[in-house]
Amino acid sequence: MPESTTLLELSGVKAGYGRAEVLHGIDLAVAEGELISVIGANGAGKSTLLKAIVGLVAVRAGTVTYRGAHVSAARPERLVRKGLALVPEGRMLFGPMSVRENLELGAYGAGRDRRAAIAEGLERVHALFPLLAERSSQPAETLSGGEQQMLAVGRALMSRPRLLLLDEPSLGLAPRIIAEIFAVLGELRAQGVTILLVEQDARLALKHADRGYVMRTGRVVLEGSAADLLADESVRTIYLGAWRGEGKEP
Repeated sequence: MPESTTLLELSGVKAGYGRAEVLHGIDLAVAEGELISVIGANGAGKSTLLKAIVGLVAVRAGTVTYRGAHVSAARPERLVRKGLALVPEGRMLFGPMSVRENLELGAYGAGRDRRAAIAEGLERVHALFPLLAERSSQPAETLSGGEQQMLAVGRALMSRPRLLLLDEPSLGLAPRIIAEIFAVLGELRAQGVTILLVEQDARLALKHADRGYVMRTGRVVLEGSAADLLADESVRTIYLGAWRGEGKEP
């Protein structure tokens, strides 16, 4: 781990849906300024991991610590105000609403300074994704898949996150759009945003990461530097060869 402040730490985290436990004691840490990738086959629990971090799935055991405070039972909106933002799988945009309206929703927690926060956020998002400025009044549902992904990322950035979590940002997108999205992630890192990335394309995820975690059936089975994981024979065989990451997990 780089010699920097630990921003997020999970210790023995268990979580699931109803009676089904999906995460079986996850240990994970993210240092300030890192880009961490989580890879694994469908059903490994990667999406559930992100949802547990942001409070969308209840943590049944273990702890989630963010900026030195236990947040395992915190409500999602409180975590957004504390600097956590999730770009969910499937984007979850408000289709009939305009691009601008979707972006403005991302700044809902700004309080009394909301108007200034919206103006500042729009300037930042439009600088990263100029196309969203051009499509400002267009309904989100009329955008292409790649444009919708840009909007989903932009909406998350409106809350000025310290830690950005992304769930399958390349899923279903053309290579050119994927390259644009990951170029923006690189810019965000340069601006000091820490990133935790779940990605169905293991090679792509590790190529851009500092470190990585490999999940299998709700457990972390391997972790290390991105370079070491890319060179690991089991990772190469299972995740960079036969595995294609199609479909959807919980």
